[in-house]
Amino acid sequence: MPHDDPDHPHSLLPSDPALRVKALETILTAKGLVDPAALDAILETYEEKVGPHLGARVVARAWSDSAFRDRLLADATAAVAELGISGRQGEHVVAVENTPETHNMVVCTLCSCYPWPLLGIPPAWYKSDAYRARAVREPRKVLAEFGVALPEGQRVRVWDSTAEVRYLVVPMRPEGSEGLDEAALAALVTRDSMIGTGLPERPA
Repeated sequence: MPHDDPDHPHSLLPSDPALRVKALETILTAKGLVDPAALDAILETYEEKVGPHLGARVVARAWSDSAFRDRLLADATAAVAELGISGRQGEHVVAVENTPETHNMVVCTLCSCYPWPLLGIPPAWYKSDAYRARAVREPRKVLAEFGVALPEGQRVRVWDSTAEVRYLVVPMRPEGSEGLDEAALAALVTRDSMIGTGLPERPA
């Protein structure tokens, strides 16, 4: 059968990512190669013990402490370690700061490199072929689809994550947040704002 025949299955796994993961887990478990309890423990770690709430702490500290902000922009890996944050997929982090002149946005064009210790498990859309291609080619259109409308004079800079370097966007502090403590500031920071596909929440 020709390889390009439309009836020839290129993969026995389903196309939906969640179904593919479940299928792989079922196969590996049946073969005795993985322990479901160990997988659940790993997922719990990345969903509860690490994740966007840690990145939000970093951003909130940068908003409220200019000396920490300077250290973060100079050497993010060392700065986040000051807050006890480190781990695999976060060995070399670079922080980029949004300003009225520049809006930063992160993508991984090769796969899905992502700062797991700071942001947790990457969202499905971050790993999609469409995002990885279009974020570079037409970033403003992609941002608009995320609901982010930027002023005409604000340029968009796209950063390509790699296995060696992962990026954290430090969004602009929202108006009306003056006087809030770090915990209240962290509550305004969204995961997407630290990727550049969103903006922080505004104070109530």
